Amino acid sequence: MFLLSVKAGLRAKEIACMTWTMVTDPFGTVCDEIALEDRAAKGDSGRQVPMHKAVRDAMVRLHAMRGCDVKPHTRVIYSERGSGMSAASVVNWLGRLYATLGMHGCSSHSGRRTFVTNAAKKIVEAGGSLRDVQQLAGHRALSTTERYIAGSSDARGA
Repeated sequence: MFLLSVKAGLRAKEIACMTWTMVTDPFGTVCDEIALEDRAAKGDSGRQVPMHKAVRDAMVRLHAMRGCDVKPHTRVIYSERGSGMSAASVVNWLGRLYATLGMHGCSSHSGRRTFVTNAAKKIVEAGGSLRDVQQLAGHRALSTTERYIAGSSDARGA
């Protein structure tokens, strides 16, 4: 869940609603991108999100670990009871993780903000723009994406 937040920029609802069909091909092989469906996203903001190597590696391990329990439309993330988690459960889980790590003031959205900030820094090097970051984040308005981006004291001093 943490990697999906920080390295894919997914919202708690998107993490909770992700199914194996969104991350695997028709043969059950983990893909190189997350095909987030509208039904799983806020405001029907389904999108393609490139899968960071760490996310893909974790998905491959999880897929192998779950083995025969992996069915195309089953949730990727589920509770110890075996049922899918709600968005609120994902929010609580990530909040507890941050608190355990001593990262007070962080929330389930902190990973998403980190993702957007990092994407904004790297997109220019790849010849992209903030519009590309907006699409990765699934924001309707560019102004929303801009609010997520943290400034850099290193950049200001350059």
